[in-house]
Amino acid sequence: MRSSNPWHCTADDSSDIRKAFKEALDPSFKDYMKQVVKNADTLANALIEEGFDIVSGGTDNHLMLVDLKKYDLTGKEAEKVLDSVHITCNKNTVPNDPKSPFVTSGLRLGTPAVTTRGLKEDDMKVIAKAIRLTLLDKKLDEANELVLGLTEKYPLYE
Repeated sequence: MRSSNPWHCTADDSSDIRKAFKEALDPSFKDYMKQVVKNADTLANALIEEGFDIVSGGTDNHLMLVDLKKYDLTGKEAEKVLDSVHITCNKNTVPNDPKSPFVTSGLRLGTPAVTTRGLKEDDMKVIAKAIRLTLLDKKLDEANELVLGLTEKYPLYE
């Protein structure tokens, strides 16, 4: 028998959901989400300046989809090589993708995690450069140095 709970969760899960809703009602959450969207917009525009195509030409939320079809590069390969320089992303299909969903021609990037860490708009330009260095220029050491600089500037723990 299915639960009447729309999230099909346990009592412990319900407590977590209540905490999430409470956090979302805090005025600081609105400021955080505004920064997430500003960071995403800046990252999308910086990627365009670096030569990448963004599906829909940009973003108005926390995510963007990079179309890699014009490069000899799959989303699966891009995800793996970006991970090697400590940039987390996901392969993703793009409109009219000729590749299978297991390989893809696109890459999905988001900004909530880096925003939580404290990164701002200027840092998004550094991330875009690191992505170009990794995927197009094949300069993984240079890209890794840029990423290391950001992680040292914004440590997880102080």
